Amino acid sequence: MGKGYVAPVDHQSGCCAPSTPGIDARPEAPEITLTSSGPRPGTAVELPGGTFRMGTDDEEGYPDDDEGPVRDVLVAPFAIDTVTVTNDRFAEFVDATGFVSEAERIGWSYVFASFLPGALRRISPRPEATPWWAGVSGADWRNPEGPGSDLDGRGDHPVVHVSWNDAVTYSAWVGGRLPTEAEWEYAARGGLDQRRFPWGDELTPDGEHRCNVWQGVFPTKNTAQDGWKGTAPVTSYQPNGFGLWNTSGNVWEWCADLFSADRGDARVMRGGSYLCHASYCNRYRVAARTSNTPDGAGGNNGFRVAWDLRAV
Repeated sequence: MGKGYVAPVDHQSGCCAPSTPGIDARPEAPEITLTSSGPRPGTAVELPGGTFRMGTDDEEGYPDDDEGPVRDVLVAPFAIDTVTVTNDRFAEFVDATGFVSEAERIGWSYVFASFLPGALRRISPRPEATPWWAGVSGADWRNPEGPGSDLDGRGDHPVVHVSWNDAVTYSAWVGGRLPTEAEWEYAARGGLDQRRFPWGDELTPDGEHRCNVWQGVFPTKNTAQDGWKGTAPVTSYQPNGFGLWNTSGNVWEWCADLFSADRGDARVMRGGSYLCHASYCNRYRVAARTSNTPDGAGGNNGFRVAWDLRAV
């Protein structure tokens, strides 16, 4: 399928895209200059930090993901963006630096198969363990569904098909970094203690949708009752108590940390995505976690940036 698609070993079953399989002839990343840093966006908020109860012992959780036990964690003051990085912001970065994303260099990325036109869906190989994902030649952040797709009308949607390595480079350009996993969860909770979601314990309080996740029967029917089948604008629904938007659903968000000592170089992703559904992967709970390799990129991977206050 061009540039060497290799059927992957399932990294961690779920609605997140599989890991990018090892490719021996991966093109080297071009050097870019970070001397013209983009500004810290006006959407960033400063948080006071402190001790909070991280993790969960929720019966709906995944013990094998090391979501628990609940423990007290101290977080220093920091700043974090209230929204994930958008297509428009990432385009500014690329225009300023000439950056080429990992998916572009590899030549393909994972796209949810139902988003593809029939002809492209038929020729795009799928992992055996997660056949709803298709490895699509030419899929990248500019072309989220591969050849023939574009970003028209999606400037304020989260950028996707970005690897952990891509996210780290962008974050450095704006003078920041990826949040640690503890910072992410502290910020995502919005001041609520041990609630299942950033707004409370019910997914749809009084029937109101508060996040962008799968509605219907996964992976065959999405009713889109929450308003979106794919990504939603980054300020959809309501912000949490700290002013952060969409810390449940929409796109998985990269964090700085390694996932675990026995997962090699896999990095943490938090928050769930528009493909999460309680019947298969209810990792849109605020304490839920998953992982992918640093070069992994797919149609529901995104990120937001954090900053050390002393560096601002």
